[in-house]
Amino acid sequence: MRHRELVRASRRSGLAAAVALVFALGCGRSLMPLRAPETGATVVSSDTALAFQRRADGFYMRLAHRRFNTLETFNDFILRDHFRTPDLFFDYYADLAQSLDEAHFDKSRPLDARLDEFLFENERVARVRVRLVGLDGRPLRPGKTRLVRVDRWEFVDGSWWILPGKL
Repeated sequence: MRHRELVRASRRSGLAAAVALVFALGCGRSLMPLRAPETGATVVSSDTALAFQRRADGFYMRLAHRRFNTLETFNDFILRDHFRTPDLFFDYYADLAQSLDEAHFDKSRPLDARLDEFLFENERVARVRVRLVGLDGRPLRPGKTRLVRVDRWEFVDGSWWILPGKL
């Protein structure tokens, strides 16, 4: 009788260890920090960092719960207000909509947008890593899907603007 109890306990602990390993390798893993440019990252004043964070948070929070395959979101003047020109907005929007589609976001809609990290390359340029989470839109695939983006922002004419394109 004692032998059976030991075997059951061993199986349970083995299962617990396997679950812990899967969690450590998948769900619980953190992303690598943004890589500093070759010239090094810049330390900026707290006022500059806070102003940037408020502007960036406002933009990324606006992405949550919005469908990116609709005219309503495309015409959102608040989203457009984060780009210096309409063409820059069009480039960013097209790239984001395609990325959401490729990541299989249900209805092309992120449910959460979270600013993970930002790094100042210099006093006028910052890079941001944002994580978008939504429902997986593929058939028979319950659960969530994620998209991690790195965006570049530039301080021009007294405001922070998103610069779409490759980093």
